[in-house]
Amino acid sequence: MMRNCVLYLLLPLLAMLSSCDLEKDIDVSLPAYAPQLVVECYLEPGKQMRATVLESSGYFEEPNPPVVPDAIVYITSPSGKRVQLKYKPVMVKSTGRFYTHTSSEVMTGKPGDIYHLEVEDGSGRKISGFTKIQPKVNIEEVEWRFNDKDEALLLTTFQDAPHMPNYYRYMTHVDSLSGGSDRDFVTSDDLTDGKRVSLGSSYRYAEGDTLIVTLYHIEKQYYDFLASVSDAKNANGNPFAQPSQIKSSLEGGIGIFTNLAYDRKTVVIKK
Repeated sequence: MMRNCVLYLLLPLLAMLSSCDLEKDIDVSLPAYAPQLVVECYLEPGKQMRATVLESSGYFEEPNPPVVPDAIVYITSPSGKRVQLKYKPVMVKSTGRFYTHTSSEVMTGKPGDIYHLEVEDGSGRKISGFTKIQPKVNIEEVEWRFNDKDEALLLTTFQDAPHMPNYYRYMTHVDSLSGGSDRDFVTSDDLTDGKRVSLGSSYRYAEGDTLIVTLYHIEKQYYDFLASVSDAKNANGNPFAQPSQIKSSLEGGIGIFTNLAYDRKTVVIKK
């Protein structure tokens, strides 16, 4: 009886909707978009200092952000030495990374050192940021286990330092770093402070697979940046998702300036 009552209530409403023309063109006036500088700079001990400087574009414009040839990039070390990175676009084949600015000098900082980034282009736009060098966290063990279908899962174990907030990025690549990652996520030690931590995968690998496992010990600003980028990707084109803004670590523009402290191991899956 209740089911029939509900149906009787809905029928008049459905009839009204079917008789209405629900299609209507609406003109929306969008404000003019002001392009911003977009900067990514990752310092690695013992490697050249490099940065990527681009310019953001509007949602309906070409998806490839243009380079900014007149941008000037400086990185200042804890000693006060200010190094200029020259405009010299290059693609590093081993990692697949693209850079627009490079210095011949290498980064020699140690954990706790603070570096300063400054970027300015010909139109007077400026970006600045800081990064504090993180200590490397060692991977203690990489192991795998097979199921009865000869599929293997991967377990990576490390020790979290106690009584301090720590943030990590965990990545696995198959065969080479130049392609896309097989697994990539960020995590914190909110629930694992001071504990021995194991990060795992599903049963997705086969005997003979070569896996490159990387554990990054990252700053909170990089953790927030990566999480916001992931949220923005998931929300793009999804009408039911909450719009997400990129959490930039830079003043005056969009992007990230941080350092990469990591341990990396290469394993071959065997029975």
